[in-house]
Amino acid sequence: MKAVLCREFGPPSSLVVSEVDEPVPGPGEVLVRVEACGVNFPDTLIIQGKYQQKPAMPFTPGGEVCGTVAVLGEGVSGPAVGTRVAALIPYGGFAEAVAIEAGRLVPVPEGVAPDAAAAICTAYGTVLHALEDRGALMLGETLLVLGAAGGVGMAAIQIGKLLGARVIAAASSMDKLEACRAAGADGLVNYTEEHWRDELRALTEDRGPDVVFDPVGGPYTEPALRSIGWRGRYLVVGFAAGEIPRIALNLALLKNCAITGVFYGEFVRREPANNRAMLARLFRWVADGQLVPAVSHRFPLEGAGKALGLLSGRRALGKLLLVTHAGQRPSG
Repeated sequence: MKAVLCREFGPPSSLVVSEVDEPVPGPGEVLVRVEACGVNFPDTLIIQGKYQQKPAMPFTPGGEVCGTVAVLGEGVSGPAVGTRVAALIPYGGFAEAVAIEAGRLVPVPEGVAPDAAAAICTAYGTVLHALEDRGALMLGETLLVLGAAGGVGMAAIQIGKLLGARVIAAASSMDKLEACRAAGADGLVNYTEEHWRDELRALTEDRGPDVVFDPVGGPYTEPALRSIGWRGRYLVVGFAAGEIPRIALNLALLKNCAITGVFYGEFVRREPANNRAMLARLFRWVADGQLVPAVSHRFPLEGAGKALGLLSGRRALGKLLLVTHAGQRPSG
């Protein structure tokens, strides 16, 4: 089978596609024939040795897969062979097949295409956990999304609207902001411009946003926190800008606000039943037509380096996927 291999830590261009032996599922595992795999920011870190996990070389990146069950390992009674499933895994997804712990698998209902299912798990799972579970976003509140044109940011716009919020998108260019408008954002601010906080204040009638969704960090965190509304909730999701901000805690005191961490991967590990229920809810929204994942590009496995380069260079608009011969035809 084909798999994308990282043979030494380095940039996306160092990845290679090779023929490797198909994995054999061990006890408690299931072999899944991969149809599509999401491309996510942690993938750009793990191949450079900058992530919490450092797999033994060579390894295959990719932690968000959809495919069909092919073989059940010892002690596994289901899902049945042929069932379409999705899963979050530490790595191994950029391949034509992968062995996955049975407990990680979530059945994909009829009406949800494999590329849509692969796009849902990480970005939309992170967002729903963040906005509802950690941020308690309420109907009619205002949500500010930083890095809104990326895959997670687009998901935050869409989920925010589904939860009944007014959504303001913050991004770094007019092209990105127009993509956010098309995704449903109610207001737009370019947070690279000097007076973007004044624009945000005008959009919120001087109240500030109730919830801030921040997957970016860097120089944008402090001004966004200073702009938050009374009793606001600031969601720390990630640091795509590369810099982890150091925040003076008096800012939280002055606004009577909460600064809340969102570690979706640990939520998945510690609360697997809650995560499976949440993903099932997201899949129902997709099947019912309420949610259409914002997928911008689909690449073959050979395009893994290009996809990760777009992501690490912050040039991606929406969600990026790798698809295999068993999935949909690649485009982009």
